[in-house]
Amino acid sequence: MSARDEVLGRIRTALGPDRRPPAEVARGYRTTDDRPLPELLDVLADRLEDYRARVLRCAPDAVGATVAAALDAGLGAGWAAADVVVAPGVPEAWRPAGSTEDDGRPAVGLTAFAATLTGVTVAVAETGTLVLDASPVCGRRALSLLPDCLVCVVTADQVVGGVPEGLARLDPLRPLTLISGPSATSDIELQRVEGVHGPRTLLVVLASD
Repeated sequence: MSARDEVLGRIRTALGPDRRPPAEVARGYRTTDDRPLPELLDVLADRLEDYRARVLRCAPDAVGATVAAALDAGLGAGWAAADVVVAPGVPEAWRPAGSTEDDGRPAVGLTAFAATLTGVTVAVAETGTLVLDASPVCGRRALSLLPDCLVCVVTADQVVGGVPEGLARLDPLRPLTLISGPSATSDIELQRVEGVHGPRTLLVVLASD
């Protein structure tokens, strides 16, 4: 008899022969969020900022200029477009002129760039989470992890209220990266350190009418 069998046997003995079947678990989970989109956008921005990300809001036709403003905030006014690597599916209008499109180079080569520009697949307002799924607009996972500054563009139609709605939009077979604020840890003496496992600076361009 294994230790596991012995432990389970003792549990059965303690429960006795007349033990009742377990009670049915209520599963009336909330799977939708009825809040209007403007409120969800405000919640998303609030959560992201609470995680120490910076949110820049703009109209859909001003994404390119707002991305440039985000890079000013993240890298300083002297940044060069050559310092920015872009996911291959990011629309041309969003890209800084002269930026580099990711070509699948070895991941170590991405450390030469100061910033990354990607889109997202879905954004969950309640948790302030951006989800990237390695599609062309999101780029491969290494792209969002290695450069020290990450700029993500979120459009209003990608924002959902809660996690169940977000999961319903995702393909579970794709490599998913969930981002809630800049990379940070407090493992050592409860002192927050940013940039340990990914970008220390997260800037979100939130485009809506």
